[in-house]
Amino acid sequence: MGRVVYSMAGEGRGHATRVRAVVDAMRGDHEIVLLAPGDAHELLAAAYAKTDVRVFDLPALRFGYGKGASIHPLRTAVGAGRYLARLPRLVDAVVSLLDRLQPDLAITDFEPSLPRAAVRAGVPLVSLDHQHVLVVSDLSGLPSPLRETARIGSLPVNLWCQGQAATIVSSFYTPRLRRRHRDAQLVGVLLRPEIARMRGEMGSHLAAYFRRTVDPHVVEALHGIGVPVRIYGLGDMPDHGNLEFRAVSERGFIEDLASARALVTSAGNQVVGEALHLGKPVLGIPEPMNFEQHVNAHYIRAGGAGAAVPQRQVTPAVIRHFLEHADEYRSRIAPEGHDGTAPTVATLTRMMA
Repeated sequence: MGRVVYSMAGEGRGHATRVRAVVDAMRGDHEIVLLAPGDAHELLAAAYAKTDVRVFDLPALRFGYGKGASIHPLRTAVGAGRYLARLPRLVDAVVSLLDRLQPDLAITDFEPSLPRAAVRAGVPLVSLDHQHVLVVSDLSGLPSPLRETARIGSLPVNLWCQGQAATIVSSFYTPRLRRRHRDAQLVGVLLRPEIARMRGEMGSHLAAYFRRTVDPHVVEALHGIGVPVRIYGLGDMPDHGNLEFRAVSERGFIEDLASARALVTSAGNQVVGEALHLGKPVLGIPEPMNFEQHVNAHYIRAGGAGAAVPQRQVTPAVIRHFLEHADEYRSRIAPEGHDGTAPTVATLTRMMA
């Protein structure tokens, strides 16, 4: 049995969901300690409260938002500056934890303190995330403005994680690897066992997942389509016509997604990959200034399994047009190959042998 220390970003729930897939596949054979900030800590501390998986809290780095739910560069930079000022002390604390635990492997999902601590402590490090798709992939086929967006987005990814012995990228799309990154491993989306076992059914409702920062007019556009929509991520609020607001519930979301006609969501890699596994067309609505999501949105369109539109262009007509073509999108979804959990766990296990 090996011992693993695993950290992840705390913005949103996609990182924590990805971590859960890996932890649930490894925990019977290995001791696992999680370093979880923000939203990730909320989800993972509850999920593993009565198990042998230990979950420690970390300070969270978050985007700063402005009007219209857009990522605000200045607010984000100020928050990042404050976080980076505290980072050396945080790294010292994580080094002390590693010295005490003596792990066989450190894994990070886009979190900066563990990589620095692991290098100092001499612990083998694996980068396992989606963000590195911007670094290791040949994105020269993207439209010119989006190619520049991807280049800018890759800069903090390189800064955040350095010194890893292996890089694993989990993604619902599979661009070619750049020549200098041929040793990276590109796998499918990491699916929780509940998702991996489930098969989609065709219902009459739409599933929707947003963060609380979504522009309110996106929700109003969904209100205008006259189709039942079950919305997660905005809290348990009173229903509004055809809109049903659901409290955070992993099981509830999985069941509503599996039985939905389609998914409307921000263009996060994890939730898009889960929807495709269940055979659901996706309407991706990338957050403004979220570079990774804009690249994801391109690949939703390019793969033919859905559509994508900027937040400010979302209207009831746009959503209805998406639904009118849902069967066509659904026919283009590959029947298998979305789950990257097994090859990922095989690589991690091999590194601890």
